[in-house]
Amino acid sequence: MKKLVGVVSHHEREVEELREDPGFAVEYLKVARESLTNPEDRGASLLMLRALAEAYGGLGAIAAKASINRESLYRALSPKGNPTLKTLVAVLSTLEMSMPGMQKKARKRVARKPAKAVRVRAAA
Repeated sequence: MKKLVGVVSHHEREVEELREDPGFAVEYLKVARESLTNPEDRGASLLMLRALAEAYGGLGAIAAKASINRESLYRALSPKGNPTLKTLVAVLSTLEMSMPGMQKKARKRVARKPAKAVRVRAAA
């Protein structure tokens, strides 16, 4: 069988677009997050997270930053993956910090001043 010249897989193009357009990547992440709650869409959302991880550092780097075993992350972000909540939270927060469009939002959350403590007086 001949190899087709100039043909790029859908996945490769998807990762390239995510890398090139941070605004698109941010929206893509939002959709992936929302889809995680729907059991019928969960496999697709895990693949979306995998594409984002590949676009922003690679699965090995994301696994290292999230303190997750690389092989476990590969399994977790597969169509039939069944990641724990801890793994999902670690991957999502690591992706947010790796994505240029999300870094500003994360810094704003950290930079917010804590609410002032309110003293409550006991009734006499």
